[in-house]
Amino acid sequence: MNRYAIYGCGGHGREILPIVRDILRDRQDNDAVVFVSDVAEEVGTVVNGVKVIAFDKLISAGHRDRKVILSLGTSAGRRKLAERCEAEHLQFESVAAASHKRFDNVTVGEGAVFSEFTMSTANVRIGRHFQCNMYSYVAHDCVIGDFVTFAPRVNCNGRIVIEDDVYIGSGAVLRHGNSDRPLRIGRGAVVGMGAIVTKDVKPFTTVVGNPARPMVKS
Repeated sequence: MNRYAIYGCGGHGREILPIVRDILRDRQDNDAVVFVSDVAEEVGTVVNGVKVIAFDKLISAGHRDRKVILSLGTSAGRRKLAERCEAEHLQFESVAAASHKRFDNVTVGEGAVFSEFTMSTANVRIGRHFQCNMYSYVAHDCVIGDFVTFAPRVNCNGRIVIEDDVYIGSGAVLRHGNSDRPLRIGRGAVVGMGAIVTKDVKPFTTVVGNPARPMVKS
């Protein structure tokens, strides 16, 4: 039987915990899930009824069988933790809330998290360590890269390519692409909350507004 470690006990980690508990609902094992923290003040505490352990303990003989779920919201932060876990040959787990809907021909990489009331529809490819927050969706024929983050209520419509390390803010709407020319969000881009994206976004660019435009630095 799988045991789990949620890496990070901040807000998103605490939101992932009920998803894991639901997966474990038929088990009477108080040790089936732990939090992992790199913050000294958090180690040894109990958060929402779950023990918090240090990474050094995670890689010990008593814990290294656990499947790891990364909870940090930033792509860079998740990449760093993933590399640390990979160096110790730890395994990752993808989890989805009971209310998540997934249609035909959807492939999902390791470590993905689908929160409550999310959806991935038909013919979708999703990379590693994707975070899909509450009420967000990925529509048909989309391709999502590695370490992509959707904040709550992201509307990712059909035929969109989102490259690695992209952050999409709360309430953003991404216009439907074409079969011969999908809408493309470049690697490392940031889409601000509430933005309406009607055109491609260049790599490492922050766009805001309606229609979304590159943010002008003051």
